[in-house]
Amino acid sequence: MRTRFVVGNWKMNLLRGEALELIEALKSVDAVSHEHVSVVVCPPFTALSTLTEHGLQGIELGAQNCHVSQKGAFTGEVSAEMLRDVGCSYVIVGHSERRRDQHETDAEIGRKALHALQFGLRPIICVGEQLEERQSGMTHEVLHRQISEIIEAAGADVVSKSVIAYEPVWAIGTGLAATTEQAQDAHAAIRAHLDQHAVTHRVPLLYGGSVTAANAAGLFSCPDVDGALVGGASLKAMEFAQIVHAARDSTR
Repeated sequence: MRTRFVVGNWKMNLLRGEALELIEALKSVDAVSHEHVSVVVCPPFTALSTLTEHGLQGIELGAQNCHVSQKGAFTGEVSAEMLRDVGCSYVIVGHSERRRDQHETDAEIGRKALHALQFGLRPIICVGEQLEERQSGMTHEVLHRQISEIIEAAGADVVSKSVIAYEPVWAIGTGLAATTEQAQDAHAAIRAHLDQHAVTHRVPLLYGGSVTAANAAGLFSCPDVDGALVGGASLKAMEFAQIVHAARDSTR
C-alpha cells in the first residue's frame, strides 16, 4: 500500500497565535498522520519555531522555500540547514508563485532540491503548465521540459527521493480545479517522463490547484495521484480534515 500525502501550504497567512489555533483545531478533528497517510503543514517562516516548540503530534512540518546555499550574504533568505534546525522535514521548491514573482528557473529549483536533500529535508518539487500552454496542447511538453531540467540540475537520485506536485498554474487560487481525467493524464505523463530519465523509485505525485473537500476523493481515486498540495482549504480546519479523511479512505 503506497503512502498518501496531504500537504497544506499556508502561504503568507497566519500569525503565530493563529497558527497554533489552527494546529490545535486540526488535531481536534483528527487531521493528523495515520498509517499510509502523511499530513504536512507548511506555515510561514515566522511560525516554524513556535509550532515545533508547541508540538505537532502527528503532523509533520514543512517550509515554503529554501535557498540554494548553506550560509552567506543572502539577505532575506533561509537555508535548508536552518529549516532542519527548527524542525522541518519537508520543503516546497518551485511553487508557481515563486516562479512567477521571483523568476525561479527549473535549474535553480533543481539546485534547491539537491541542497534540501543534503540537509535532510525531503523536497516537494512543483511543476505545471500555464493556461495558454494547456490550451495549445503543450501540457506534456512543458512537464517534460521542467522535469528534464530539474533532473539535469539535481540528478535523478535526488528526484527519486523527492515528492513531485503537479500544480496547473491556471487552477491555483482560481477555484477551477483540473478534472480527474486531466489530473490523471498529467500525472501519468509525469510518471512516464520520470521513467525515461531512469528515476528508479516510485516518486509520490501530488495534485495541487484548488483542492477542496468536494473534489479530493475524486482526485485520490486516480491511479497516479498519491496525494494533494492544498492551498486555501488548508487554512480551514474542517475542510482540511475532510481532505485528510478522503485520503485515508482511499487507502482502504
